[in-house]
Amino acid sequence: MFLLFILKVGCHVSIAGSIDNSVDNAVSKNCSAFQIFTRSPRSWNAKELNNNNVKKFKQKLLSSAIDEFSTIVHMPYLPNLASPSNIIYEKSIYALKQEASRCAKLGIHYLVAHLGSHMDSGETKGIRRLVDALKNVNEKDVMVLLENSSGQKNSLGYDFKQLASIFNRLTKQKFGICIDTCHVFASGYDIRNNHGIQKMFEEFDQYIGIENFKLLHLNDSKNKLNSNIDRHYHIGLGQIGEFGLSNIIKFVNKLKIPIILETPIDSIRNDLDNIKKTKELAYRD
Repeated sequence: MFLLFILKVGCHVSIAGSIDNSVDNAVSKNCSAFQIFTRSPRSWNAKELNNNNVKKFKQKLLSSAIDEFSTIVHMPYLPNLASPSNIIYEKSIYALKQEASRCAKLGIHYLVAHLGSHMDSGETKGIRRLVDALKNVNEKDVMVLLENSSGQKNSLGYDFKQLASIFNRLTKQKFGICIDTCHVFASGYDIRNNHGIQKMFEEFDQYIGIENFKLLHLNDSKNKLNSNIDRHYHIGLGQIGEFGLSNIIKFVNKLKIPIILETPIDSIRNDLDNIKKTKELAYRD
């Protein structure tokens, strides 16, 4: 029987107009946690954060019911921290340091980072470059959360043993792990039943340590088990299904870990619908 705490759940929200608008957007979607990009995710360039907007962001967050450890920043899409290209690699390191600095300015503690692709240079070289890149983060109040991948070609961090080979070379106080359920399923972990869920978390604890699990990206999968395809789907309507996701939500909630949805918005469901479904599954017997 799971002991349930107040569920910390939300989605990725827009910062359009001003970064403080993200708090309004999160509240309007009944979020008790939320995730943002601090700038365009598809550009290397970032406007400097406006001090007045930063102040309003902090004030709005403080007046909301969302705590500081349930507010997440995600790295933009372009950086590849394992790239064999020196130009891309250096730009990626700069983007990582820049995002960590922006998090610190906003008072946000968690920064999610994809682990990148070795681009046919080999896993050994890719992991070495990735670890060296991650060590450039110096913001003492910002923790970088390494997100597992779906196992697409040349990607790193597709299983917990390899993820541990990266994580264990880093300073534990500065890094944590973000588990994405779609990525886990796509990379071969069968989380549709309790046996598979237990096996997955036991493996995570064995190689990494459950205390280093800081954030869940809750997404169903459009594609089948071990497909290595990263395609998110509505909660309970994909290949993982309601039973598996319900039990993962309950386990994660027991650990008081925030849950962020990155589900589609279409004619089937919007963010509010998927958040409502997540809450329903959290309290389902």
